[in-house]
Amino acid sequence: MLMNFRTARTTSTRQAVTASGATRRHVALRYSALGTAAVLALALSACSAEEGSATEDSDTVSGDITLLTPIYEGAAGQRLLEDELLPQFYEQYPDVTVTVDYTNFARLNEKLTTGVVSGLVPDVMMMGVGWVEAFADKGVLANLSESGISVADLEKSTTPEIVQAGVWEGDVYGVPIMLDARFGVARMDLLREAGYDAPPSTWAELVEMAEALTVRSDSGSLERAGFDVLSLDARQMYETMLFSSGGTLFNDDNTAPAFNSDEGIEALESVVDLIHTSKVEDTGFSSTKETVNPLINGRAAMGIAHNNLWTQTLEAAPELLPELEPFLIPGDAPGMFVGGTLATMSKGSEHPAAAQALLEFLASPGPALAANEQRGNIPALTELLDSDYAQGNRLVQFSMENLDVAKREGGPSEWLGLRGEIAPAIESALLAQKTPKQALDDLADLFTSKMGG
Repeated sequence: MLMNFRTARTTSTRQAVTASGATRRHVALRYSALGTAAVLALALSACSAEEGSATEDSDTVSGDITLLTPIYEGAAGQRLLEDELLPQFYEQYPDVTVTVDYTNFARLNEKLTTGVVSGLVPDVMMMGVGWVEAFADKGVLANLSESGISVADLEKSTTPEIVQAGVWEGDVYGVPIMLDARFGVARMDLLREAGYDAPPSTWAELVEMAEALTVRSDSGSLERAGFDVLSLDARQMYETMLFSSGGTLFNDDNTAPAFNSDEGIEALESVVDLIHTSKVEDTGFSSTKETVNPLINGRAAMGIAHNNLWTQTLEAAPELLPELEPFLIPGDAPGMFVGGTLATMSKGSEHPAAAQALLEFLASPGPALAANEQRGNIPALTELLDSDYAQGNRLVQFSMENLDVAKREGGPSEWLGLRGEIAPAIESALLAQKTPKQALDDLADLFTSKMGG
């Protein structure tokens, strides 16, 4: 039975903010880096004020619209959206009412698909990097280029590779709000104990240092991994390695897989060798289900990590924050994996001006910064690198400084049906069930069949 989209929504309040003095001070600090004008900006700074733009005349913008979002989760996220951000939006657009449907990324695809099948597609939808292609191809999303948001303008304020995550067939269908990255992180206190004063700058150095930093008991049981690759999702771990090797997921026109190229095979071989030849980590030593990242509790000296490692460390062991040193995985080309969240709107919205006004508001500097800070993520807008938040979070700062070499998932419209096949293939190589070449060639054959090749 199809779930009725409207029954799952929580209606946001339209009341003015009545925060306590402490909350007001918190809000003021949150936006101090940008100033009031930026916080209240309702148009993307890069967007041109062409005729038909939703932000052109607020007096003509009205209607009841819906927002589906996997961010602003939990009580704190809901308070941020409903008590701080939406009241600002309503000050500019008093004739618009926003109804919010909160979900998470695990259920987002189901929600979106249910909406499409039932004909109750939300007016504004937030979705992940790699998702826009599928829904734009199905005709679900509005072409934002037709309403004044161009690729060229977005690229003035956002890294081109990230902008492309919201582009389909040359037009804009999604605007980036936040990013999340995967890169190398070293525990410098543990490196110094072993005689190293900096993270590795070549793959040979990484292998040498990982071997030296690995600690085993007298019986041979692993106590500390020299380089952890198992705490991160196998797909994301491999893609981080693939991108740093100069490889790509697909060919230039996204019509065929390319990860089983020489670069892709070498990337997977390098990881397999770390486990089975250098023995810097044992299969089963760590996993994505770990409650504490091994870089925090000292069970790993280096590893591939998510940028939210900073937030986890802040909560679990803040004294270790100065010891976390990020680095790009050394390979044939500098590369960093990025995912993220984009704002899109329904092609069939009954109130397109109101929907676009909300989309532009959520992607503008102040609201975007607030959303990123709440989740500990990376702002997509490069100007926010200078914010107090980014400057105070070393891993976010590092990510923003290296967005020019960031590479993302996705590409073909079939991506959502393909990505789940990657992790089992990578794991088959890590467990020595297949050689890296066999694992990737078999995966490429599967991709080709699903892509109609």
